[in-house]
Amino acid sequence: MKIKRFFADDIRQALRQVRETLGPDAVILSNKSVDGGIELVAAMDYDEAAFAAQNQPPEAVQPAAVKRPSVTPIERPEAPAAQPIRRPSPQPARVEWSQDPVLVEMRQEMKALRRMMENQLSDIAWHEMGSRRPQTQELLRRLMGLGLSPDICQRLAERIQDAESLDQAWRKALYQLASELPVTGESLVDEGGVVALVGPTGVGKTTSIAKLAARFILRHGHRNLALVSTDSYRIGAREQLNTYARILDVPVRTAANAEELRVTLNALSDKRLVLVDTAGMSQRDLRLSDQLSMLYSGNRPVRTFMTLSATTQQPALEQAIKAFGGANLEGCVLTKVDEAASLGGALSAALHCNLSLAFFTDGQKVPEDIHLARAHTLVSRAVTLAQEAGGEYSDEYLAMALGGVTADAHG
Repeated sequence: MKIKRFFADDIRQALRQVRETLGPDAVILSNKSVDGGIELVAAMDYDEAAFAAQNQPPEAVQPAAVKRPSVTPIERPEAPAAQPIRRPSPQPARVEWSQDPVLVEMRQEMKALRRMMENQLSDIAWHEMGSRRPQTQELLRRLMGLGLSPDICQRLAERIQDAESLDQAWRKALYQLASELPVTGESLVDEGGVVALVGPTGVGKTTSIAKLAARFILRHGHRNLALVSTDSYRIGAREQLNTYARILDVPVRTAANAEELRVTLNALSDKRLVLVDTAGMSQRDLRLSDQLSMLYSGNRPVRTFMTLSATTQQPALEQAIKAFGGANLEGCVLTKVDEAASLGGALSAALHCNLSLAFFTDGQKVPEDIHLARAHTLVSRAVTLAQEAGGEYSDEYLAMALGGVTADAHG
């Protein structure tokens, strides 16, 4: 085993000396600060057994046993001598070259160079497509203007191959988008049962409950409907639902825990439809799983629908859908469509998570401002919002967002 001492101004230079002198298999035995810098003691061909033997403290000398005069012919055996306690020697830390500041800096520079090259290649591919397939490039530009995610735009453009003009390609792309968009139809109201609306805070669950209740009453009457609130967190939540219940002339109950909810749903078993207003919670709230499990603690099946705001960004929508996905979602009520600047993010989230749209709301009026989710209607609203916005993405943004694969969109 070869041991060598190194001195340097800082730890970075000391590690470089160790690596250059002893190689990558060197072992750091000790390090400390000294006048003028750092002192490292390193070893090559390190032998742990030899190092432990060198650092083993000498055994304690045991005092000789004192013989006492015996009073009987039978002598007592002497107690065995106590063994010295051997403490395990500290293991020296090995050099982790992957954490060397020089290597870390080199990796960061390589990542930056890679991103720069990818951006340049994407820009070249985008401009090449503009010269070879200008119709496809303009179609992608229009689809991105809807606010759709780049992967969906690319998929739609790839499926439009036989269009004679840009307008025909645009119509076909919108028709394809509508055909892929999942919708549930009128099952939420017509099938009845126990229906719970879940979702993040502030998305309009209570107002949506009132709109669905009014829609049901217009078809089946108020005697077949009841409302239940499990929201014990938000101040005034139950009072708001009670106000809607008095206007609609339907009974309303509250349940603060799983047992109360079970008893309440059993008592309302004669109702054709029971709408449950749940507490709004963030997808990161630790109490979310408890709230969701509460819905399924009884003996009556509960159909769960997600409530999402069209004004929320697509990543947050997808995070919320995944977080509430444990509730076996049957569909979604999309709210605040009238406040959204774009519907592309909400439509993309529904496509990515395969979440069917049941209803959408576009105002505060009850029940006028709730509508059955129809794919072509939502796509038309998305186009209208994009035209009203009037903005266009730059070529640089489109090139980076769509990437170089657009150059091979049509083989």
